Amino acid sequence: MSNKAELIQKMLEMQKKFIEFEHSGAFKADDYYAPPAGHPLEGYVKEYNDIALQVNMMAHAEVGSHR
Repeated sequence: MSNKAELIQKMLEMQKKFIEFEHSGAFKADDYYAPPAGHPLEGYVKEYNDIALQVNMMAHAEVGSHR
């Protein structure tokens, strides 16, 4: 599996865990944007966005649309 495919798989796993958490009834919007230390969503937004940016840059590099 390529590095890009691995990153996409990681994003999908993160989304699945987030959806499960959201459906559990324990989700609050504040927890998404500013989770307290030790919260299951701590670092989620930054990690997900970092991975998404990497995938985006890889896709641009593949087609030569980013300099």
